[in-house]
Amino acid sequence: MTLDPKRIRYLLAGAAIVALVAVAAWPSARLVDSGEAARGPVRETVEAEGRTRLRDRYVIAAPIAAMARRLQFEPGDPIEAGQVLVILDPVTTPALDTRSRAEAVARLAAARARLAAAREQTRAAEAVSDQLQGEAARQRELLTRELVAAEAAERIMAEALRAEREAASARFQEATARHEVTAAEVVLARGSRDRPGDAALELAAPVAGVVLRRHYESARPVQAGEALLEIGDPAGMEVEVDVLSADAVRLREGMRVELLRWGGAPPLEGRVRRVEPGGFTKFSALGVEEQRVWVMVAITSPREEWMSLGEAYRVNARFILREAADALRVPSSATFRHGDGTAVFRIEGSRARIRPVTTGIEGEGWVQVEDGLAPGDRVVLHPDRELADGQRVRIRR
Repeated sequence: MTLDPKRIRYLLAGAAIVALVAVAAWPSARLVDSGEAARGPVRETVEAEGRTRLRDRYVIAAPIAAMARRLQFEPGDPIEAGQVLVILDPVTTPALDTRSRAEAVARLAAARARLAAAREQTRAAEAVSDQLQGEAARQRELLTRELVAAEAAERIMAEALRAEREAASARFQEATARHEVTAAEVVLARGSRDRPGDAALELAAPVAGVVLRRHYESARPVQAGEALLEIGDPAGMEVEVDVLSADAVRLREGMRVELLRWGGAPPLEGRVRRVEPGGFTKFSALGVEEQRVWVMVAITSPREEWMSLGEAYRVNARFILREAADALRVPSSATFRHGDGTAVFRIEGSRARIRPVTTGIEGEGWVQVEDGLAPGDRVVLHPDRELADGQRVRIRR
């Protein structure tokens, strides 16, 4: 039987129309961005703004009413322990009455008690420092032999550095207390009835450091207890950071901190020294009332790396809450809530399949995947609500 050519043309035209309708109705591949599951570091962090401060400072004050001579020092000038900073020419003062003498004796006794306590604190801090210095030396030797983890050795060495600075701070406090005893003795001696002539009184630096602030410049009369000069040790620099109270409860003493945007290229290393037990109210730039907490961070990087840092300089602190050095990770934009857990769209051939995953640490744009993916698996980034399980996808180049 021979088919009519005209009928054949109709059949071909009909088949072409059916094919075109099928192609039009066939779902097109969705264009998506993709990422890869790979191994790398994942860290959970909290970042806040802070400022530097000198942990140990001392205010040189006038022990008696006198005429202060012109000050020869300016802020930033280095000073040595025992160097004369201020010279006072005492005015003629009457002898102390019974009540004033009793107060002077009490102040002297209190100063001596503080000195005794400071000496004990210095001995305790130096003992801890010596012990940790020995442990740090052993850890360094074991690290060279690859017999100990680098992270554990670095933690011990950081603790040793911190203890060394704690001992230096204790010595500063002891020198300060000794200076207070000397000042109290001067007051008592000047007020005695058989005191010697009112000779010039020299106020010396109790410790080595630099001049931080001067409260006068030209010669003028000063009253007893009036602040004249502030000195401090730049090596005792630390950072005070105010963080939200909700973040402060997750911080612990000894926690690692990175100090950023301080003016130098590499971040400085630090450790949490203390989390204040009380908070305070602060209004944000948008006028929102916030409860914040002061956190003190000790700088553990070598002093040579941050010599240019001064007091009250701005610093950003990044607190490392949790971290994994070699974890299987995916970009956080690939994960989404699915039922009671978390899932990703894994790309299998030309289709996207929902894959439930177990996640761990999340931070800095990454999520740790503990189960559900393998290294090299490709996942969809920023999946929208229209993307369905099993839908055809095409990766954007």
